[in-house]
Amino acid sequence: MELRAAVRADLALLAAGDRIVIACSGGADSIALAYALSLEAPKMALALSAVTIDHGLQENSSEVASACVTFLSTLNIPTEIINVVVGTEGGLEAAARDARYGALAAHAKSVGAVAVYLAHSLDDQAESVLLGLARGSGPRSIAGMSAVSGIYRRPALGIRRTSLRSVAESLGHIFDDPMNVDMHFLRVKLRRQLIPALDEALGGGVPQALARTALLLQDDLAALDALAGEHFVENPDLEVARLSAQPKAVRTRVLRLALLGAGLDGGLLTYEHLERGDQLLVDWHGQGEISLPGGLSLARKSGRLILSPLGVGKP
Repeated sequence: MELRAAVRADLALLAAGDRIVIACSGGADSIALAYALSLEAPKMALALSAVTIDHGLQENSSEVASACVTFLSTLNIPTEIINVVVGTEGGLEAAARDARYGALAAHAKSVGAVAVYLAHSLDDQAESVLLGLARGSGPRSIAGMSAVSGIYRRPALGIRRTSLRSVAESLGHIFDDPMNVDMHFLRVKLRRQLIPALDEALGGGVPQALARTALLLQDDLAALDALAGEHFVENPDLEVARLSAQPKAVRTRVLRLALLGAGLDGGLLTYEHLERGDQLLVDWHGQGEISLPGGLSLARKSGRLILSPLGVGKP
């Protein structure tokens, strides 16, 4: 009932007749979410279908995908299997995620879906927070996953993994992905070793506390992003005098907005890039342009920050 209530509240934000898709791997979490959606979506006149991504990383991956389709058919959810090729850039885990999200976005566009539902749980959120902390990625990473991010919706973010599994078990369909117990992956180490150890050492409640931390950070980030957006609208030319007067948290966000707006791939934009850009504002002593991904550069010239092809923006 907890899951159905969360799903019902999320679906209420959509319009009758909308098409929605659930990404279902056949694992307990996504099976539970698919079941809840199959009960609630028809009540709101929403067209529900599913997609199963076959990463081809296990010998029996095609059989698992087929079994998932068969089970979802008992819930009256039409399902399509999409085979993806997983590269190697950034490691296997990251490459598989990139391939999966690329396929989901393309599928949603092809079927006209307004939303793709993902079965991330409170425990997944806690793991994301710890991963962000371990990598020193800053508040945006520590804030974890959003309940709504573009076309992606995660109504189960506040629900424990054990609760989702109990739903799947009641349906008699459980598949445990071998990758979820492979200790070569950092997320699996966190799940099976670090979080249980922290929970024991701190007297319990660690996953819930980490997930709550993510929510608090998301609120703070939203406020800072709004301030940065307002400043960027008022100062699109990145005038140094005006931008340097802002707090650092706002300055770096304005820089990020400007760089992304110029077409820079956000996945390639690092902490070091923003730090060096900020130095052009508040610690400038004649240093030249900063090299950025994609053959771009950032330089200070005539009281402004200038983004241009590498070599053109030298003062």
